[in-house]
Amino acid sequence: MGFDNLRLEKGMYGTGRSFTQVLEGLDPSENYRGTELEGLDAYQRQLKRFGIKPQGSDSSVVGKFFQTSDAAVLFPEYVSRAVRYGMDEASFLPDIIAATTNIDSLDYRAMNLEMTSANAEMKVFNEGDTLETADFKVSDRTIRLKKRGRMITTSYDVLRFQRLDVVSVALKRIGAYLAQSLMADAVDVLINGDGGKNMAEACALAADEYTYDDLIDFWNKFAPYELNTILASPGVTATILKMNEFRDAAAGLNFHGTGKLITPFGANLIKSSHVTNNTMMIGLDKSCALEMVKVGDVETDYGKLVDRQLEQIAITSITGFAKILPGAVKTLAPAEISTTTEDQSEITSE
Repeated sequence: MGFDNLRLEKGMYGTGRSFTQVLEGLDPSENYRGTELEGLDAYQRQLKRFGIKPQGSDSSVVGKFFQTSDAAVLFPEYVSRAVRYGMDEASFLPDIIAATTNIDSLDYRAMNLEMTSANAEMKVFNEGDTLETADFKVSDRTIRLKKRGRMITTSYDVLRFQRLDVVSVALKRIGAYLAQSLMADAVDVLINGDGGKNMAEACALAADEYTYDDLIDFWNKFAPYELNTILASPGVTATILKMNEFRDAAAGLNFHGTGKLITPFGANLIKSSHVTNNTMMIGLDKSCALEMVKVGDVETDYGKLVDRQLEQIAITSITGFAKILPGAVKTLAPAEISTTTEDQSEITSE
């Protein structure tokens, strides 16, 4: 069955798979290798089928989706994709997430690896000796998932003549706000833990102000992990960038070319307003520090959208975060801030 003969219906949503995955099952992209449609996924081929152009100065109007009942089924996925694009463009989450887990319930218990840095070295054992253990256990902490979203109020008459390119801008902005909220949740878990028992180890500055020596000492404390990502408040980020050691040609070229900040010892530096303490820095090993847990993807009221009931459109995401290896995250701040953090850790771990 070709892409131009598929029957589209609302039942393709809410199946436990994304709308695009359902389409791919019916119309695999691999069948189009070597053709002019190569490079398009199953959803994009459906847009082409109905002559819907989502981008560009001559993009289609929203009403183009509703010229046929089949084409109307494509509209909820358009909304979800625009929101996801906005999230991807504005989010630093991929730079701090080690793994993403999709679940189908609101109850999730993370997996813990119980192995200290003291026994991380693989020792030599003689015949008959007992090997040291590294225990994989289900955490006793339930990861809290949060439902976040936004309700859009509009009407079909308002949207029908709007160009998709313009509507996408608004939807992407909603996605950007959603990404910022998720980033705030992730930063909170990095600092305070996912259940009150695995707060980040607090390291103190030698003095009240950051120096390059402090950063090197901080970097040196991460063994056996690697300090490859730093999240810093805007104030701390500015202080770091003003250090002479950070004014090297390679870092400057990378910043001007990509907008990404690289430290002299190879760690990515991310400015984040969600590090609310303006004197704090979070260091982590991105490869093993944080897990993102999701219930599905961005959700929309697909039934209402297909039926042009656009008075209230809910766009939601259910997401939580868990630490994988708590030792892979540390904070650095002036002594008084670090002491406060350590006191809080003692209180919450009781």
